[in-house]
Amino acid sequence: MEQTKHVVVIGGGIAGLTAAYRLQRDIDQNELPMRVKLIEASEQLGGKIQTVHKDGFTIERGPDSFLERKESAMRLARDVGLGDQLIPNGTGQAYILVNNKLHPMPKGSFMGVPTRVRPFLFSGLFSPIGKLRASMDLIKGKSKQAEDQSLGLFFRRRLGDQFVENLIEPLLSGIYAGDIDNLSLMATFPNFYELEQKHGSLIKGLKKTRPKADISKQAKKPSMFRTLEHGLETLVEAVANKLHPGTVSTGVSVDHIEKKEHAYHLLLSNGEVEQADAVVIAAPFFQAERMLSQYEFLRPFRDMPATSVANVAMAFDASAIKEDVDGTGFVVSRNSNFRITACTWTHKKWPHTTPDGKVLLRCYVGKPDDQAIVNYSDEEIVNIALNDLNQTMTITGDPEFSIITRWNEAMPQYTVGHKQRITDIENQMREELPGVYLAGGSYRGIGLPDCIDQGEQAATEVLDYLT
Repeated sequence: MEQTKHVVVIGGGIAGLTAAYRLQRDIDQNELPMRVKLIEASEQLGGKIQTVHKDGFTIERGPDSFLERKESAMRLARDVGLGDQLIPNGTGQAYILVNNKLHPMPKGSFMGVPTRVRPFLFSGLFSPIGKLRASMDLIKGKSKQAEDQSLGLFFRRRLGDQFVENLIEPLLSGIYAGDIDNLSLMATFPNFYELEQKHGSLIKGLKKTRPKADISKQAKKPSMFRTLEHGLETLVEAVANKLHPGTVSTGVSVDHIEKKEHAYHLLLSNGEVEQADAVVIAAPFFQAERMLSQYEFLRPFRDMPATSVANVAMAFDASAIKEDVDGTGFVVSRNSNFRITACTWTHKKWPHTTPDGKVLLRCYVGKPDDQAIVNYSDEEIVNIALNDLNQTMTITGDPEFSIITRWNEAMPQYTVGHKQRITDIENQMREELPGVYLAGGSYRGIGLPDCIDQGEQAATEVLDYLT
């Protein structure tokens, strides 16, 4: 009789949950002699995916949506029975705050890069000199090939400082909570490098490769994002409910992983030892390095930075907002003296989250050079957010309630060379730690679909290894 193989998944965020779910599904379908265990250090599954329901509001503490065009999140939701609960965002004008003024996001752009020239020519975001400098992208030609470079260097060379600081930087820093002059181009947006190399211009490349948009006045802006009607935590719950009883252990961490011949011994915080034939480490980079601290090839993780962020959700009666703005939210130029980095008018972007006659605003703090604010008191963070908001709209009443969420050192920074470092580490793991795989936001993408993709890939690699 063939011996049962044991797979341990470390980490109960969406990457780890996806890995465990896919493993169990494929094991069951193929009647393989394997079993899966998921170990989560905290008492709660889901990682940064946390939803609060209060007084009729649905409030996300972490991510509030995922890109529809990255198909894995949509597919996973349907697989676990949530297909009928997927809903699009309410679309509307988005803004950028520059020089204490809200400027409409120019139409016809992809991540801030123009796909149509006319809206940018008439935008108040840029001076005539700034517009002229950005237009140089059309004639500069491609740059010399490079293994990697910073996002800031790349976009400044193509479009100029003003375009970067007033448009591209607020958008991209909002995604990665980092400094674009340190973030890696190849680990975040390699498609822009490929466009430049192939077409000699970002603008020309996007015009040729992006689908033609309907620019008639009647055309409604298509929705790019999806969420779940009762909050993203329902996805966590649905995936967890698909796992076999007894699969998940919470409130216990893996302190150390030791290689023992053809298996691994996992030393747990409760004093027990778990044996595994294969391991998926779906935990942050610094935890992976701690578990495998005896291996020198993981040393780059010791130098990998992570930033902290916080967000504050504030619920109001609609009567408290005297000067509302017609739109879904705004991001803030780093040249501004605002301490918030962005604000989502959640009641407009996600109308289902907010009762009639109410307003829900969600502000973010924690610039790379303003990390201390994350650990301010709740009252201080609320006051800072309200002070900044009142410079763009008029709020006359106090919030009915507020919910502050802090994510300390939770945003891994993909600095220049990140992609190659991860590739090198994974190659070393195949040699020295066969059957051990990495997955999650520290490695090859931080969005929900990216983490789901990594969980699925890890499951595939485990099955290939064990079979």
